[in-house]
Amino acid sequence: MRQWLRRSQLLRRARFLPYSLPYRAWTTLRPLAPNRVLFLSDSHSDFIGNMRFLRDAILREEPSAEIIGVFKPSLSARRPLRDALRVPWLIATSSIIILDDFYPLIYRFRIRSGARLVQIWHAAGAFKQVGHSRAGLPGGPTPGSEIHRNYTDAVVSSSGIVDDYAEAFGIPSEQVHPWGMPRSDVFFDAQAVARTRARVRRELGVAEGERFVVYAPTFRGNGQRSATAAPDADWAGIASALGDGWRIGVRQHPFVARDELPAGVVDAAAVADMNDLLMASDVLVTDYSSSIFEFALLRRPVVFFVPDLDEYEAARSFYRPFDHYAIGPVVRSADALADGIRGATVDGVRLDAFLNEFADALDGRSSARIARELMGTRVVEPTS
Repeated sequence: MRQWLRRSQLLRRARFLPYSLPYRAWTTLRPLAPNRVLFLSDSHSDFIGNMRFLRDAILREEPSAEIIGVFKPSLSARRPLRDALRVPWLIATSSIIILDDFYPLIYRFRIRSGARLVQIWHAAGAFKQVGHSRAGLPGGPTPGSEIHRNYTDAVVSSSGIVDDYAEAFGIPSEQVHPWGMPRSDVFFDAQAVARTRARVRRELGVAEGERFVVYAPTFRGNGQRSATAAPDADWAGIASALGDGWRIGVRQHPFVARDELPAGVVDAAAVADMNDLLMASDVLVTDYSSSIFEFALLRRPVVFFVPDLDEYEAARSFYRPFDHYAIGPVVRSADALADGIRGATVDGVRLDAFLNEFADALDGRSSARIARELMGTRVVEPTS
């Protein structure tokens, strides 16, 4: 059924008629509320990450702003009846609508004059391809797909990736703005980083003198509905090979169910905020995850564990050749992980070039800049 929906415009229109018809009515009956800012997500249950930082910045910029959030924990979660009734009205009357991920409901809507539909995306940089960049790949958009195309604005972490996201969202590059990434701001507050590091390590039982290695890969598959776990390794054996003074934590992607971990391996998924976990880590082991862009701000070693690189690249593809992202050792076999972790260092010259390409708008002021750009350029629709 889902495949039929993806292929048929008629079926997609019918699916969203209970929302699109009331939306059209409300755009005729009600004016825009000039101070109303609507946050929408089908990926989490509250203001977290980018949305929390941007919400707070908007309230600092405009204390009278009416902030409303409508959330679902996942695409598969049922929408409460109350939200099903009010979402078309809220979208029709909000001057600014903010998304941070794929949001199927809104793509059938024609955004009214004077309103802005802003995609702040949940990931920094441009690593694995998304959206219309994946046309023709497994799980990519079908021909004529309307997803993403109605954004009036998209916000990215660097001027070097504007064209990548214009392609991904199917919008003109002039509508893609290198204004930064709200949740990255905290990485530029050394005291906040130190406090978070101490708190998280204490909560996880990691001693201050231990080197904490975290394995945090992305998921396999095409999205929330098809996600499967990344390749695993003998983490207890790797910890033993590393010896005293090292601890290992594992955090599979939130789309993937948590498995029981071996004794002595830290359940890093107990830390809800990935940023907090990065700050507590000394070495990041990952694969194709956008967490490398934020971790790079800490200037700590990264190890790329990619036993399925060839298969993943064929199925998912990247915006640059994989070697372009490899700012640390690339390990293709679990047997070589302990040596890769032990020997990982930071190449300052390569890291600077990497940050300049993918994160030149991350400066600790992203939230304030985005809030100022959005709230200072609102268009108030006439009431008569």
